Amino acid sequence: MKKMKFRHIRNFLIATIFLISFYNVSGQDFNSHVRYGGGIGLSFGNGTFSGSLSPSAIYQFDKSFALGVGLNVGYNSWKNHYSSTVLGGSLIGLYNVIPEIQLSAELEELHVSRKYEYDGGNFREDFWYPALYLGAGFRTGNFTMGIRYDVLYDRDKSIYAEPYAPFVRIYF
Repeated sequence: MKKMKFRHIRNFLIATIFLISFYNVSGQDFNSHVRYGGGIGLSFGNGTFSGSLSPSAIYQFDKSFALGVGLNVGYNSWKNHYSSTVLGGSLIGLYNVIPEIQLSAELEELHVSRKYEYDGGNFREDFWYPALYLGAGFRTGNFTMGIRYDVLYDRDKSIYAEPYAPFVRIYF
């Protein structure tokens, strides 16, 4: 099952790269249309740690539309009680209605591995969690901030507390 899901993600990423490359046959310089960005998160406290890294790259087709891919890696722990590892990828589409307003759609597939210590027992769960985010943000230059909503949100499986999440995007 795990190999099958990884194969789907790999095929999805290959298809995306192929489509971007196919679009480029007009002789335009591919690298001049690629923009890079992502996010880094770090939090620690009394026996807790949380870290994440989410690099991404988009291909800017024109002033209004961009399509890209991203990777997601995260780790959380609560000393002697809980730990989780999250690995996955995403496909993101961005559309600027006007230069200052950006709409987004992001399909994300995450593999979640959780370990619990509860009432003297050790528990483990491994599962895939899909998310489909629809968002809107205010854009200025390379910087966009806004809010997105996971239309596939499942309170029992999600690694997030709510389907709504603020975001900040920076692409160079």
